Parts: sequence; structure tokens; C-alpha cells
Amino acid sequence: MTSPLFTSSAASIQPLAPVIRCEGLTKRFGDFVAVNAISFAVAPGEIFGFLGANGAGKTTAMRMLCGLLGPTGGAATVAGFDVFRQPELIKQHIGYMSQKFSLYEDLTVRENIRFYGGVYGLRTAAIREKTDELLRRLGLEAERHTLVGSLPLGWKQKLAFSVALLHAPAVVFLDEPTGGVDPITRRQFWDLLYEAAAQGTTVFVTTHYMDEAEYCDRVSIMVDGKIEALDTPAGLKRQFGAETMNDVFLHLARGAKNSG
Repeated sequence: MTSPLFTSSAASIQPLAPVIRCEGLTKRFGDFVAVNAISFAVAPGEIFGFLGANGAGKTTAMRMLCGLLGPTGGAATVAGFDVFRQPELIKQHIGYMSQKFSLYEDLTVRENIRFYGGVYGLRTAAIREKTDELLRRLGLEAERHTLVGSLPLGWKQKLAFSVALLHAPAVVFLDEPTGGVDPITRRQFWDLLYEAAAQGTTVFVTTHYMDEAEYCDRVSIMVDGKIEALDTPAGLKRQFGAETMNDVFLHLARGAKNSG
């Protein structure tokens, strides 16, 4: 890790089979190639940053990995399941959180946890136990009967992330999870990411905050549907002679054809 704010999870990564593996993964829409033969692997417990400007193809790639969009070519597995043949099984073994808050604002904190616990197939006793544990860990015991819509944005995001981990998925996909959140809350949110990674959950995250890219174990940067760079933050800065990840990103993004 480059940042001194967090304890690196890299030391805990074991040489196990990759949780995510892509080999030439491709998606075409007619003549337009949105994702062009990308290849990479992500290890258990790794925090993997997936970056790219608007139009670079990262959202399309993430949707394929989540089992929401069928690929055109190549191969990929997530949590051991094939993206072509087993998309429904992939959905059962991953967590997902987007920038747009995904919980129900007209339900209470407790009701949201119970609802998603049921969606994930947890038994009633397990939901009850995990609810108490989650609320205690987040310091929300006094808010269990509070409507989610009345919570501050930072608490909503922490709750949404914790709910995404309720069923102990092998990998959690986070699509710009800290957008619009203040810097202090962003740091606290990343503490949750490091805690999850330390417990073996793979974290696959997109972000437009380049300081957050510094906190990842490795970072890939997509340009025009291709992965143009993939390394540790320190390795990427050495490769491009840059002082910050923002400088690396700008160097690659300037050559992009699809920027909108």
C-alpha cells in the first residue's frame, strides 16, 4: 500500500485459485466493441481497483462479471462459476453495491437487513443474529427502527456495504461507492473494505477518486475497452514516471477515443 492511513491487506493474500479470472473477455454491441479482449485475475482477499474514464468499458465489464450481461467472447469465472453458463450462480455468490443507494429508504434499518437476508436465502435465526452483529459493529443499535431515508449519506453507504456482505460472498463489487461522501466518511468506509479483505472477501472497486486508487492492492486502468495498465499503485507510478495515481490516470486517459 502507498497510503499510510491503512494497514495493507496484501500480506494476507494467499496463493489460492483466483476468485475472478478473465481471459480475452469481450463484449460487442453491433460493430462497437465495448470491452476488447481483457485478461486479468484477482486473488482472494485482494482489493482490486478497476478504473477508467466514462466510456472506457469498465461498467460493461463489471456487468458481465456480475452475471447481468452476457459476454460476446473470451472466458471468465467469478467465484468459480462461468459467466457464460452460470450467471445465476454468480449472483448468489457475490455482493454488489452502487453509488446510487440500493436499500429501501421507506423501510427501517432493521427491515432492510431482514429483507436482504431473506433475498440472500439466510434462515430467520441467522438473519436475527447477523442483524444484531451488524448494528453493533456499525454503532447503529439505537437506529434499528429508524427509516433508512433519514440517515446521513455516510451511514447509508456503510449500511449498504455491510448488507452486501450479509451472506458472506466470495467477492463484493463496488461501483463508485463513495461518490458524494465527505473525506472523513470515505476514510471510515475504506476501513470497512480493509476489514472485509482481511477476512478473505475479495473487493472489486471502481472509483473516480484517484487518492482511493492508492489504497488498492492492485489497479487496472481501462482505455477504449482495453486494459492499458495493471499493477500495484507504486508499480504504475514507477512505470509512468508519475508522482500520483491521478497523474497516471491522466496520462492514459488523454489518449482515449471514447471519453463521453
